[in-house]
Amino acid sequence: MAYPEIDFLYLSEKDMIEAGVTDTVKCTECMEEVLKTLDKGDYRMGGKNGNSHGTMIQFPDNPEFPGMPKNGPDRRFMCMPAYLGGKFQIAGVKWYGSNVDNREIGLPRSILMVTLNDKDTGAPIAYMSANLESAYRTAGVPGAGVKTLALKDSKVLGIVGPGFINCIEVETFCHLRPSIDTLKIKGRGKASIDRCIAYVKEHCPQIKNFIVCETLEECVRDSDILSFATSTPTGGQDTYPYIDPVWLKPGCLACGMGAMNTSEELIMNPKTKLVVDNTKLYDAWAEEYPYPTFDTWFLIGSKFTDMIHEGKLERERMEDIGGILNGRLPGRESDDQIIIYSIGGMPVEDVAWGKTCYENALKKGIGTKLNLWDKPYLY
Repeated sequence: MAYPEIDFLYLSEKDMIEAGVTDTVKCTECMEEVLKTLDKGDYRMGGKNGNSHGTMIQFPDNPEFPGMPKNGPDRRFMCMPAYLGGKFQIAGVKWYGSNVDNREIGLPRSILMVTLNDKDTGAPIAYMSANLESAYRTAGVPGAGVKTLALKDSKVLGIVGPGFINCIEVETFCHLRPSIDTLKIKGRGKASIDRCIAYVKEHCPQIKNFIVCETLEECVRDSDILSFATSTPTGGQDTYPYIDPVWLKPGCLACGMGAMNTSEELIMNPKTKLVVDNTKLYDAWAEEYPYPTFDTWFLIGSKFTDMIHEGKLERERMEDIGGILNGRLPGRESDDQIIIYSIGGMPVEDVAWGKTCYENALKKGIGTKLNLWDKPYLY
């Protein structure tokens, strides 16, 4: 930038698509680099501990002030700031509002934007549409797990929750494991299942077999890879989708971005590999949602931290995938090893994939340059 003048780039959703935001392979590669950088510690997120997922504005059930929004499913605003070093050297924030009633007027439940900032001056670099950016980076993190931990000849993929995130998961996983030819789907409604099948048929021609499952057990059995991306239940861990260990195929990789539960015996079994995207993130959640965290925060990694708190699980059992990618920890240790991989999602991922798309946009001449000022009025 030619300071003190500041210009920044605005990128619409159309611009982001042209800049490559939907490239699942490149996004997975980007997320691998993010996870390796996290393992080295070259990052900061919110909170004094530097590991907070973000800060939410939530609303009361019965607001006392006219005009204040009323509590409801996923009714919130959220701010997710981050700095990421390594090859990225970027700061930024994802901001969004969420309301399930949006669907009644033709809008997504959540509307997201990302701002990228110069890490030294704080000046804005880019302001971008982030619904696709966030969705594809969400898929890229389990994608890194599939690329690193799934059996090479995986054929059967089971998904629980056939929404848009799992549709992108299927697309991502198929690019990483061309051997996948069967998709098992467990959903709650015919419309979402049909949309998922249509999406997969268009984007993943290698899938030849579609099996719509009546029960969770049917979906889990015989799956080489599982992906849970369900909407968040409420009422404690007894409401989360539960995997009976006897259903799991030897060698299965179970990815949990949404609610997922299983037995303590399976988790404590030394042959089961327990992987998370960032152990410090789960420590931060344990601070924000005091024990028993898993009753409030639905990710299976929070069950790991609860069990560590109870003395049932050694902390060393909870492994960072970045440590595996960096060669600090072993990956899959046998073809019959069951691996549980918890994915929480972090704003460092948003700023990393956002910056990658921004750099692509600069190369292609995409976007609209906006002026903040030629010279600041106050300085």
